[in-house]
Amino acid sequence: MEKFSSFLNNSLPTSEFKIFPLAGDASSRSYYRIVCGENSYILMSWEAFNPEDYPFLTVANLFKNHGVNVPQIISQNGSEGLLLLEDLGDLTLERKFWEFQDESMVIPYYKKSIDELIKIQFLTTSDSDKSCIAFNTKFDHDKFLWEFNYTYKHLLKGILGVDLNDADEKILLKDFSDVSNKLASHSNNISHRDYHSRNLMIKLGEIKVIDFQDARLGPLQYDLVSLLHDSYVDISSDSQKLLLEYYKNEIQPFIGRDFSESEFDEIYKIQTIQRCFKACGSFSSFYNTRDDRRYLKYISGTLKIIFNELIEIDELKPLLKLLNESGALEYGYNQL
Repeated sequence: MEKFSSFLNNSLPTSEFKIFPLAGDASSRSYYRIVCGENSYILMSWEAFNPEDYPFLTVANLFKNHGVNVPQIISQNGSEGLLLLEDLGDLTLERKFWEFQDESMVIPYYKKSIDELIKIQFLTTSDSDKSCIAFNTKFDHDKFLWEFNYTYKHLLKGILGVDLNDADEKILLKDFSDVSNKLASHSNNISHRDYHSRNLMIKLGEIKVIDFQDARLGPLQYDLVSLLHDSYVDISSDSQKLLLEYYKNEIQPFIGRDFSESEFDEIYKIQTIQRCFKACGSFSSFYNTRDDRRYLKYISGTLKIIFNELIEIDELKPLLKLLNESGALEYGYNQL
């Protein structure tokens, strides 16, 4: 608190302020609400950083320069690992979704989220200055494969106790590699990397994007899957279709005449499997590595999304068989 007070005294017009810790998320960053008279701010505390190449700052500037709604940066102290940000409130897209009794009422907010996503994917990608770290980091074959193996380790082996023989494991890992190659060949646009309902805030009716420091080049479908197949909300298939069509219509000015909708849909299906599989790996790893049970309840629903897509994907039939034989869909994750 002494370190925070010194920073805040230099950043705020008065020394009369109060500091309130905020609930943590899955990261190692700490957040605090700073109340100063009638105004409030968010203090983010993490490791020391160099402002010139700190991912949060460089990506924030890239996004802001192209009209993406990100929080204003009020002040910073790299040596102390501190950032003072605009307070966006507590209303996430997830909370807004669950507040409505009628799902159609939240669709306008999802469309606004897609509008912000399109700015990220197309406007920021077209930036002539490629110095931002997001242009130098990519969803390549190795990254996608790492995410597949991460879930194989933490969910299938770590929780479900799967023990494949060498031959079956080799087949599975080859399928993971082949799919990773296919997805990596489409990694041409800036991706937020974690574009779901908990990282989209609503302030004065507008969508604000947070937690963007891991932005990198990736397929268009990656963030779209994160939004429409979100583990934290249960969007109906009708709403998903409506929003997917909205997205396709809105990107028309950017994609040119060579756009293949059938190819887009194929990659979208494969990306749904990969992205949701990775989410299950993260939820499992939080439990395995730090005994964090908060995310276990999201595994079953996310696996059902994967299962529904796997039925139509020949490249990953061994994974479908493995999920069936391991009892992954029926497992009592909440009882761990």
